[in-house]
Amino acid sequence: MKIPKEELVAILSQFNPWWRREKIPDLPVWRRRAFDGLMEWVEHPPAQRAVLVSGPRQVGKTTLLLQAIERLVDSGVPRGNILYATFDHPICKLAGLDAVLEAWRELEPKVEGPEYLFLDEAQFVKDIGTWVKHQVDFFKTRRIVFTGSAMPLVQTATESGVGRWHTLRVLTLSFYEYLQIKKIPLPIIPSVASIRDLFDCAPNEYYRMSEAATFLIGHFHEYLVRGGFPQTALVESITQAQRLLREDIIEKVLKRDMTALFGVRRILELEQMFIFLCMHDGGLQDIQTISKDLGIAKQTVQNFIDLFESTYLIYRLPPFGYGKEVLRGKAKLYLGDPAIAPAVLMKGKTILEDAHALSQCVETAVIGHLFSHCAYNEARFSYWRNQKEKEVDLIVEMGNLIIPFEVKYQSQMVQARDVSGLIDLCNQKAAIQQGYIITKSPQDIGPLPENGLEKKTMRIPAALFCYWLGFPGFIQDRET
Repeated sequence: MKIPKEELVAILSQFNPWWRREKIPDLPVWRRRAFDGLMEWVEHPPAQRAVLVSGPRQVGKTTLLLQAIERLVDSGVPRGNILYATFDHPICKLAGLDAVLEAWRELEPKVEGPEYLFLDEAQFVKDIGTWVKHQVDFFKTRRIVFTGSAMPLVQTATESGVGRWHTLRVLTLSFYEYLQIKKIPLPIIPSVASIRDLFDCAPNEYYRMSEAATFLIGHFHEYLVRGGFPQTALVESITQAQRLLREDIIEKVLKRDMTALFGVRRILELEQMFIFLCMHDGGLQDIQTISKDLGIAKQTVQNFIDLFESTYLIYRLPPFGYGKEVLRGKAKLYLGDPAIAPAVLMKGKTILEDAHALSQCVETAVIGHLFSHCAYNEARFSYWRNQKEKEVDLIVEMGNLIIPFEVKYQSQMVQARDVSGLIDLCNQKAAIQQGYIITKSPQDIGPLPENGLEKKTMRIPAALFCYWLGFPGFIQDRET
Protein backbone atom coordinates (compact mmCIF):
# COMPACT_ATOMS: atom_id res chain seq x y z
CA MET A 1 0.00 0.00 0.00
CA LYS A 2 1.29 3.47 -0.87
CA ILE A 3 1.91 5.50 2.27
CA PRO A 4 2.72 9.25 2.00
CA LYS A 5 6.48 9.64 2.32
CA GLU A 6 6.11 12.48 4.81
CA GLU A 7 4.09 10.29 7.19
CA LEU A 8 6.60 7.46 7.01
CA VAL A 9 9.53 9.82 7.58
CA ALA A 10 7.80 11.31 10.64
CA ILE A 11 7.33 7.86 12.15
CA LEU A 12 10.93 6.81 11.48
CA SER A 13 12.18 10.04 13.02
CA GLN A 14 10.18 9.26 16.15
CA PHE A 15 11.65 5.74 16.34
CA ASN A 16 15.24 6.96 15.80
CA PRO A 17 15.90 9.84 18.26
CA TRP A 18 19.69 9.45 17.88
CA TRP A 19 19.37 11.04 14.43
CA ARG A 20 18.47 14.23 16.31
CA ARG A 21 21.29 13.60 18.83
CA GLU A 22 18.75 12.75 21.50
CA LYS A 23 18.97 9.92 24.00
CA ILE A 24 16.67 6.88 23.76
CA PRO A 25 14.01 7.61 26.41
CA ASP A 26 13.36 5.29 29.36
CA LEU A 27 16.00 2.74 28.33
CA PRO A 28 16.84 0.39 31.24
CA VAL A 29 20.44 0.27 32.38
CA TRP A 30 20.08 -3.39 33.30
CA ARG A 31 20.70 -5.82 30.44
CA ARG A 32 19.60 -9.35 29.62
CA ARG A 33 22.25 -12.03 29.56
CA ALA A 34 21.81 -12.26 25.77
CA PHE A 35 23.18 -8.71 25.29
CA ASP A 36 26.84 -9.75 25.07
CA GLY A 37 26.03 -12.46 22.54
CA LEU A 38 24.13 -9.97 20.38
CA MET A 39 26.91 -7.37 20.48
CA GLU A 40 29.46 -9.96 19.37
CA TRP A 41 27.51 -10.42 16.15
CA VAL A 42 26.75 -6.72 15.72
CA GLU A 43 30.22 -5.29 16.36
CA HIS A 44 32.53 -8.12 15.29
CA PRO A 45 30.50 -10.71 13.35
CA PRO A 46 32.17 -14.15 13.38
CA ALA A 47 30.64 -14.72 9.92
CA GLN A 48 28.79 -12.79 7.24
CA ARG A 49 25.31 -13.35 8.64
CA ALA A 50 22.27 -11.51 9.89
CA VAL A 51 21.02 -12.12 13.45
CA LEU A 52 17.53 -13.37 14.24
CA VAL A 53 16.57 -12.52 17.83
CA SER A 54 13.73 -14.91 18.46
CA GLY A 55 11.60 -15.52 21.53
CA PRO A 56 8.20 -15.05 23.20
CA ARG A 57 6.37 -11.74 23.41
CA GLN A 58 7.30 -9.33 26.20
CA VAL A 59 10.70 -10.83 27.11
CA GLY A 60 12.70 -7.71 26.22
CA LYS A 61 13.71 -8.21 22.57
CA THR A 62 12.95 -4.59 21.64
CA THR A 63 14.86 -3.30 24.67
CA LEU A 64 17.79 -5.52 23.67
CA LEU A 65 17.88 -3.93 20.20
CA LEU A 66 17.70 -0.39 21.58
CA GLN A 67 20.49 -1.12 24.07
CA ALA A 68 22.61 -2.40 21.18
CA ILE A 69 21.91 0.82 19.27
CA GLU A 70 22.89 2.89 22.31
CA ARG A 71 26.20 0.99 22.49
CA LEU A 72 26.87 1.66 18.79
CA VAL A 73 26.10 5.38 19.12
CA ASP A 74 28.29 5.71 22.21
CA SER A 75 31.14 3.94 20.39
CA GLY A 76 31.10 6.54 17.59
CA VAL A 77 29.16 4.78 14.82
CA PRO A 78 27.64 7.44 12.50
CA ARG A 79 24.09 8.00 13.74
CA GLY A 80 22.58 8.14 10.26
CA ASN A 81 23.91 4.64 9.53
CA ILE A 82 21.68 3.12 12.23
CA LEU A 83 18.02 2.35 11.51
CA TYR A 84 15.38 0.99 13.87
CA ALA A 85 11.90 0.15 12.57
CA THR A 86 9.13 -1.93 14.07
CA PHE A 87 6.69 -3.70 11.78
CA ASP A 88 4.24 -4.06 14.61
CA HIS A 89 3.40 -0.42 13.74
CA PRO A 90 0.53 -0.35 11.22
CA ILE A 91 2.12 2.30 8.97
CA CYS A 92 5.44 0.46 8.65
CA LYS A 93 3.57 -2.80 8.09
CA LEU A 94 1.44 -1.30 5.32
CA ALA A 95 4.32 0.60 3.69
CA GLY A 96 6.63 -2.40 3.53
CA LEU A 97 10.32 -2.80 4.16
CA ASP A 98 11.61 -1.31 0.89
CA ALA A 99 9.61 1.89 1.45
CA VAL A 100 10.97 2.15 5.00
CA LEU A 101 14.57 1.87 3.74
CA GLU A 102 13.93 4.42 1.02
CA ALA A 103 12.48 6.92 3.51
CA TRP A 104 15.45 6.33 5.84
CA ARG A 105 17.98 7.17 3.16
CA GLU A 106 16.07 10.27 2.05
CA LEU A 107 16.16 11.56 5.61
CA GLU A 108 19.64 10.35 6.60
CA PRO A 109 22.17 10.02 3.74
CA LYS A 110 24.66 7.18 4.14
CA VAL A 111 28.18 7.95 5.32
CA GLU A 112 31.32 5.81 5.31
CA GLY A 113 31.15 2.58 7.30
CA PRO A 114 28.75 -0.30 7.88
CA GLU A 115 24.99 0.20 7.97
CA TYR A 116 23.09 -1.25 10.93
CA LEU A 117 19.47 -2.30 10.38
CA PHE A 118 17.39 -3.26 13.43
CA LEU A 119 14.03 -4.61 12.26
CA ASP A 120 11.58 -5.38 15.06
CA GLU A 121 8.65 -7.85 14.75
CA ALA A 122 9.88 -8.83 11.30
CA GLN A 123 7.44 -11.73 11.07
CA PHE A 124 4.98 -9.15 9.73
CA VAL A 125 7.26 -8.40 6.75
CA LYS A 126 6.28 -10.33 3.62
CA ASP A 127 8.98 -12.78 2.47
CA ILE A 128 11.40 -11.59 5.15
CA GLY A 129 13.50 -14.76 4.78
CA THR A 130 14.11 -14.16 1.08
CA TRP A 131 14.86 -10.48 1.71
CA VAL A 132 17.45 -11.27 4.39
CA LYS A 133 19.09 -13.88 2.15
CA HIS A 134 19.41 -11.31 -0.64
CA GLN A 135 20.82 -8.65 1.70
CA VAL A 136 23.43 -10.98 3.20
CA ASP A 137 24.50 -12.21 -0.23
CA PHE A 138 24.77 -8.85 -1.98
CA PHE A 139 25.11 -6.08 0.63
CA LYS A 140 28.23 -6.99 2.58
CA THR A 141 28.41 -3.71 4.52
CA ARG A 142 24.95 -4.12 6.05
CA ARG A 143 24.60 -5.70 9.47
CA ILE A 144 21.03 -6.82 10.02
CA VAL A 145 19.29 -7.74 13.27
CA PHE A 146 15.63 -8.77 13.10
CA THR A 147 13.29 -10.03 15.79
CA GLY A 148 10.20 -12.17 15.97
CA SER A 149 7.97 -13.50 18.72
CA ALA A 150 6.27 -15.88 16.29
CA MET A 151 8.63 -16.59 13.44
CA PRO A 152 7.16 -18.87 10.78
CA LEU A 153 10.23 -18.34 8.59
CA VAL A 154 12.29 -20.46 10.99
CA GLN A 155 10.20 -23.46 9.99
CA THR A 156 8.99 -22.57 6.50
CA ALA A 157 12.04 -20.89 4.99
CA THR A 158 14.84 -22.84 6.59
CA GLU A 159 16.57 -23.67 3.31
CA SER A 160 16.77 -20.05 2.19
CA GLY A 161 18.18 -19.06 5.58
CA VAL A 162 20.96 -21.64 5.80
CA GLY A 163 24.19 -19.74 6.41
CA ARG A 164 22.39 -16.38 6.17
CA TRP A 165 21.41 -15.76 9.78
CA HIS A 166 22.44 -16.70 13.27
CA THR A 167 19.56 -17.35 15.67
CA LEU A 168 19.81 -15.83 19.16
CA ARG A 169 16.99 -17.16 21.34
CA VAL A 170 15.83 -14.89 24.14
CA LEU A 171 13.46 -16.73 26.45
CA THR A 172 11.75 -15.61 29.65
CA LEU A 173 13.77 -14.14 32.50
CA SER A 174 15.81 -16.56 34.55
CA PHE A 175 15.31 -16.38 38.31
CA TYR A 176 18.69 -14.65 38.58
CA GLU A 177 17.66 -12.04 36.00
CA TYR A 178 14.34 -11.59 37.81
CA LEU A 179 16.18 -10.73 41.03
CA GLN A 180 18.41 -8.30 39.14
CA ILE A 181 15.56 -6.47 37.43
CA LYS A 182 13.67 -6.24 40.75
CA LYS A 183 16.82 -4.76 42.35
CA ILE A 184 16.52 -7.11 45.31
CA PRO A 185 19.55 -6.74 47.60
CA LEU A 186 21.11 -10.16 47.93
CA PRO A 187 23.32 -11.61 50.64
CA ILE A 188 26.55 -13.33 49.63
CA ILE A 189 25.36 -16.40 47.77
CA PRO A 190 27.94 -19.18 47.24
CA SER A 191 28.80 -19.62 43.59
CA VAL A 192 29.99 -22.73 41.82
CA ALA A 193 31.47 -23.00 38.35
CA SER A 194 29.51 -26.19 37.58
CA ILE A 195 26.93 -28.35 39.32
CA ARG A 196 29.45 -31.19 39.15
CA ASP A 197 31.64 -29.20 41.54
CA LEU A 198 28.97 -29.67 44.22
CA PHE A 199 30.17 -33.24 44.72
CA ASP A 200 33.52 -31.88 45.98
CA CYS A 201 32.04 -29.48 48.55
CA ALA A 202 32.65 -29.82 52.28
CA PRO A 203 29.69 -30.08 54.73
CA ASN A 204 30.15 -26.48 55.91
CA GLU A 205 29.81 -25.30 52.30
CA TYR A 206 26.45 -27.09 52.00
CA TYR A 207 25.38 -25.23 55.15
CA ARG A 208 26.20 -21.87 53.55
CA MET A 209 24.32 -22.88 50.41
CA SER A 210 21.33 -23.89 52.55
CA GLU A 211 21.29 -20.43 54.15
CA ALA A 212 21.31 -18.82 50.69
CA ALA A 213 18.45 -21.06 49.54
CA THR A 214 16.45 -20.07 52.64
CA PHE A 215 16.75 -16.41 51.63
CA LEU A 216 15.83 -17.12 48.00
CA ILE A 217 12.80 -19.36 48.41
CA GLY A 218 10.22 -16.61 49.07
CA HIS A 219 11.41 -14.61 46.05
CA PHE A 220 11.42 -17.82 44.00
CA HIS A 221 7.77 -18.49 44.80
CA GLU A 222 6.83 -14.94 43.79
CA TYR A 223 8.80 -15.42 40.57
CA LEU A 224 6.69 -18.50 39.84
CA VAL A 225 3.40 -16.56 40.05
CA ARG A 226 4.63 -13.33 38.42
CA GLY A 227 6.42 -14.91 35.49
CA GLY A 228 9.70 -14.35 33.74
CA PHE A 229 8.62 -11.24 31.85
CA PRO A 230 10.18 -7.82 32.59
CA GLN A 231 6.80 -6.06 32.50
CA THR A 232 5.11 -8.40 34.97
CA ALA A 233 8.17 -8.51 37.20
CA LEU A 234 7.99 -4.76 37.77
CA VAL A 235 4.24 -4.42 38.34
CA GLU A 236 3.54 -4.04 42.05
CA SER A 237 0.32 -6.07 42.14
CA ILE A 238 0.52 -9.79 41.39
CA THR A 239 -3.11 -9.67 40.25
CA GLN A 240 -2.25 -6.95 37.76
CA ALA A 241 0.88 -8.84 36.64
CA GLN A 242 -1.12 -11.96 35.90
CA ARG A 243 -3.82 -9.97 34.10
CA LEU A 244 -1.18 -8.43 31.80
CA LEU A 245 0.30 -11.84 31.11
CA ARG A 246 -3.12 -13.33 30.41
CA GLU A 247 -3.94 -10.51 27.98
CA ASP A 248 -0.63 -10.87 26.17
CA ILE A 249 -1.16 -14.60 25.65
CA ILE A 250 -4.89 -14.74 24.92
CA GLU A 251 -5.40 -11.46 23.09
CA LYS A 252 -2.07 -10.92 21.29
CA VAL A 253 -0.65 -14.37 20.66
CA LEU A 254 -3.71 -16.60 20.34
CA LYS A 255 -6.17 -14.13 18.82
CA ARG A 256 -3.87 -11.85 16.81
CA ASP A 257 -0.58 -13.54 15.93
CA MET A 258 -2.15 -16.91 15.16
CA THR A 259 -4.62 -15.25 12.80
CA ALA A 260 -2.19 -12.86 11.12
CA LEU A 261 0.76 -15.23 10.75
CA PHE A 262 -0.68 -18.71 10.48
CA GLY A 263 -4.18 -18.06 9.16
CA VAL A 264 -5.93 -19.67 12.13
CA ARG A 265 -9.67 -19.06 12.04
CA ARG A 266 -10.90 -21.44 14.74
CA ILE A 267 -9.82 -19.18 17.58
CA LEU A 268 -12.33 -20.53 20.13
CA GLU A 269 -11.03 -24.08 19.69
CA LEU A 270 -7.44 -22.79 19.85
CA GLU A 271 -8.17 -21.02 23.14
CA GLN A 272 -9.91 -24.10 24.57
CA MET A 273 -6.92 -26.22 23.61
CA PHE A 274 -4.47 -23.88 25.30
CA ILE A 275 -6.55 -23.75 28.50
CA PHE A 276 -6.53 -27.57 28.45
CA LEU A 277 -2.72 -27.54 28.30
CA CYS A 278 -2.60 -25.07 31.19
CA MET A 279 -4.65 -27.53 33.23
CA HIS A 280 -2.31 -30.40 32.27
CA ASP A 281 1.11 -28.70 32.26
CA GLY A 282 3.83 -31.32 31.92
CA GLY A 283 1.39 -33.89 30.61
CA LEU A 284 1.85 -36.44 27.85
CA GLN A 285 0.92 -35.39 24.33
CA ASP A 286 -2.01 -37.78 24.01
CA ILE A 287 -3.62 -36.51 20.82
CA GLN A 288 -6.52 -38.97 20.97
CA THR A 289 -7.47 -38.07 24.56
CA ILE A 290 -7.27 -34.32 23.90
CA SER A 291 -9.33 -34.73 20.73
CA LYS A 292 -12.01 -36.72 22.57
CA ASP A 293 -12.17 -34.42 25.61
CA LEU A 294 -12.42 -31.20 23.57
CA GLY A 295 -14.31 -32.49 20.55
CA ILE A 296 -11.56 -31.29 18.19
CA ALA A 297 -10.25 -33.32 15.26
CA LYS A 298 -6.94 -35.10 15.95
CA GLN A 299 -5.14 -33.39 13.08
CA THR A 300 -6.34 -30.00 14.34
CA VAL A 301 -5.02 -30.83 17.82
CA GLN A 302 -1.62 -31.70 16.35
CA ASN A 303 -1.59 -28.50 14.28
CA PHE A 304 -2.42 -26.41 17.35
CA ILE A 305 0.42 -28.01 19.33
CA ASP A 306 2.83 -27.17 16.50
CA LEU A 307 1.63 -23.56 16.53
CA PHE A 308 2.01 -23.26 20.32
CA GLU A 309 5.58 -24.47 20.00
CA SER A 310 6.28 -22.06 17.12
CA THR A 311 5.16 -19.11 19.26
CA TYR A 312 7.17 -20.24 22.30
CA LEU A 313 4.10 -20.97 24.39
CA ILE A 314 5.19 -24.55 25.06
CA TYR A 315 8.25 -26.80 25.11
CA ARG A 316 7.99 -30.33 23.74
CA LEU A 317 10.03 -33.17 25.29
CA PRO A 318 10.35 -36.44 23.31
CA PRO A 319 10.97 -39.73 25.10
CA PHE A 320 14.61 -40.62 25.75
CA GLY A 321 16.26 -42.89 23.20
CA TYR A 322 16.60 -43.23 19.45
CA GLY A 323 14.82 -44.89 16.58
CA LYS A 324 11.49 -46.70 16.97
CA GLU A 325 11.18 -46.17 20.73
CA VAL A 326 11.09 -42.40 20.18
CA LEU A 327 8.80 -42.53 17.15
CA ARG A 328 6.29 -44.67 19.03
CA GLY A 329 6.53 -42.70 22.27
CA LYS A 330 4.45 -39.71 23.27
CA ALA A 331 6.03 -36.30 23.86
CA LYS A 332 5.51 -34.34 27.07
CA LEU A 333 4.34 -30.73 26.84
CA TYR A 334 5.47 -27.95 29.19
CA LEU A 335 4.37 -24.33 29.18
CA GLY A 336 6.93 -21.70 28.21
CA ASP A 337 6.85 -20.08 31.67
CA PRO A 338 5.65 -21.29 35.09
CA ALA A 339 3.35 -18.28 35.55
CA ILE A 340 1.32 -18.92 32.40
CA ALA A 341 -0.99 -21.53 33.94
CA PRO A 342 -1.78 -19.52 37.12
CA ALA A 343 -2.41 -16.41 34.98
CA VAL A 344 -4.63 -18.06 32.36
CA LEU A 345 -6.57 -20.04 34.97
CA MET A 346 -6.82 -16.92 37.19
CA LYS A 347 -5.47 -18.66 40.29
CA GLY A 348 -3.41 -15.78 41.68
CA LYS A 349 -1.19 -16.79 44.61
CA THR A 350 -3.42 -19.74 45.54
CA ILE A 351 -1.08 -21.83 43.41
CA LEU A 352 1.38 -21.67 46.32
CA GLU A 353 -1.13 -23.43 48.58
CA ASP A 354 -1.68 -26.35 46.19
CA ALA A 355 1.24 -28.77 46.63
CA HIS A 356 0.69 -30.55 43.30
CA ALA A 357 0.20 -27.36 41.27
CA LEU A 358 3.22 -25.71 42.92
CA SER A 359 5.38 -28.75 42.19
CA GLN A 360 4.29 -28.61 38.55
CA CYS A 361 5.17 -24.90 38.33
CA VAL A 362 8.63 -25.65 39.73
CA GLU A 363 9.13 -28.48 37.24
CA THR A 364 8.16 -26.10 34.42
CA ALA A 365 10.57 -23.45 35.75
CA VAL A 366 13.46 -25.92 36.02
CA ILE A 367 12.91 -27.24 32.50
CA GLY A 368 12.63 -23.69 31.12
CA HIS A 369 15.89 -22.70 32.84
CA LEU A 370 17.68 -25.72 31.39
CA PHE A 371 16.30 -25.04 27.90
CA SER A 372 17.49 -21.43 28.11
CA HIS A 373 20.86 -22.26 29.66
CA CYS A 374 21.70 -24.95 27.09
CA ALA A 375 20.30 -23.11 24.07
CA TYR A 376 23.72 -22.64 22.45
CA ASN A 377 25.24 -26.02 23.30
CA GLU A 378 23.24 -28.01 20.74
CA ALA A 379 21.81 -29.99 23.63
CA ARG A 380 19.12 -32.61 23.19
CA PHE A 381 16.28 -32.70 25.73
CA SER A 382 14.05 -35.66 26.56
CA TYR A 383 12.32 -37.49 29.39
CA TRP A 384 12.53 -41.18 30.40
CA ARG A 385 9.81 -43.63 31.32
CA ASN A 386 10.02 -47.43 31.50
CA GLN A 387 7.35 -50.12 31.24
CA LYS A 388 6.87 -50.06 35.02
CA GLU A 389 5.85 -46.37 34.82
CA LYS A 390 9.04 -45.21 36.53
CA GLU A 391 10.05 -41.82 35.15
CA VAL A 392 12.78 -39.17 35.04
CA ASP A 393 11.55 -35.63 34.36
CA LEU A 394 14.33 -34.38 32.09
CA ILE A 395 17.47 -35.69 30.43
CA VAL A 396 19.98 -33.33 28.85
CA GLU A 397 22.45 -34.74 26.33
CA MET A 398 25.48 -32.64 25.41
CA GLY A 399 28.18 -34.40 23.44
CA ASN A 400 29.09 -37.53 25.41
CA LEU A 401 27.33 -36.33 28.55
CA ILE A 402 23.93 -37.65 29.61
CA ILE A 403 22.61 -35.70 32.60
CA PRO A 404 19.29 -36.68 34.25
CA PHE A 405 17.21 -34.33 36.42
CA GLU A 406 14.30 -35.22 38.68
CA VAL A 407 12.13 -32.56 40.36
CA LYS A 408 10.88 -33.56 43.84
CA TYR A 409 9.33 -30.42 45.28
CA GLN A 410 8.04 -31.94 48.49
CA SER A 411 8.10 -30.98 52.15
CA GLN A 412 9.84 -34.18 53.26
CA MET A 413 13.56 -34.72 52.75
CA VAL A 414 14.14 -36.68 49.56
CA GLN A 415 15.13 -40.32 50.05
CA ALA A 416 16.30 -42.92 47.53
CA ARG A 417 12.84 -44.50 47.44
CA ASP A 418 11.42 -41.17 46.18
CA VAL A 419 13.63 -41.20 43.07
CA SER A 420 13.68 -44.88 42.12
CA GLY A 421 13.28 -43.96 38.45
CA LEU A 422 16.35 -41.74 38.50
CA ILE A 423 18.39 -44.42 40.27
CA ASP A 424 17.27 -47.13 37.83
CA LEU A 425 18.17 -44.99 34.82
CA CYS A 426 21.57 -44.06 36.26
CA ASN A 427 22.33 -47.74 36.91
CA GLN A 428 21.23 -48.78 33.42
CA LYS A 429 23.22 -46.22 31.43
CA ALA A 430 27.01 -46.35 31.72
CA ALA A 431 27.29 -42.91 30.10
CA ILE A 432 25.48 -41.30 33.07
CA GLN A 433 28.02 -40.25 35.67
CA GLN A 434 25.78 -38.25 38.01
CA GLY A 435 22.11 -37.58 38.59
CA TYR A 436 20.50 -34.46 40.06
CA ILE A 437 17.40 -34.06 42.23
CA ILE A 438 15.76 -30.63 42.45
CA THR A 439 14.25 -30.25 45.94
CA LYS A 440 12.08 -27.84 47.95
CA SER A 441 13.58 -27.52 51.43
CA PRO A 442 16.71 -25.34 51.70
CA GLN A 443 18.13 -28.03 53.99
CA ASP A 444 17.57 -30.74 51.37
CA ILE A 445 20.98 -30.25 49.75
CA GLY A 446 24.01 -32.45 49.19
CA PRO A 447 24.59 -36.05 48.04
CA LEU A 448 21.65 -38.40 48.45
CA PRO A 449 22.23 -39.98 51.90
CA GLU A 450 21.87 -43.65 50.97
CA ASN A 451 24.39 -46.46 50.76
CA GLY A 452 24.73 -48.83 47.83
CA LEU A 453 24.11 -46.34 45.02
CA GLU A 454 26.16 -47.08 41.91
CA LYS A 455 26.21 -43.45 40.73
CA LYS A 456 26.58 -40.15 42.53
CA THR A 457 23.29 -38.32 43.05
CA MET A 458 23.09 -34.69 44.18
CA ARG A 459 20.14 -32.84 45.78
CA ILE A 460 19.85 -29.11 45.01
CA PRO A 461 17.07 -26.76 46.26
CA ALA A 462 15.11 -25.44 43.27
CA ALA A 463 15.52 -21.75 44.18
CA LEU A 464 19.30 -22.10 44.34
CA PHE A 465 19.49 -24.27 41.22
CA CYS A 466 17.53 -21.77 39.11
CA TYR A 467 19.60 -18.91 40.54
CA TRP A 468 22.84 -20.63 39.53
CA LEU A 469 21.59 -21.49 36.04
CA GLY A 470 21.02 -17.79 35.30
CA PHE A 471 24.27 -16.65 36.93
CA PRO A 472 26.90 -15.31 34.45
CA GLY A 473 29.80 -17.70 34.03
CA PHE A 474 27.95 -20.74 35.35
CA ILE A 475 28.12 -23.90 33.25
CA GLN A 476 25.64 -26.69 33.72
CA ASP A 477 28.17 -29.50 33.54
CA ARG A 478 31.38 -30.40 31.82
CA GLU A 479 33.19 -33.49 30.70
CA THR A 480 36.09 -34.66 32.81
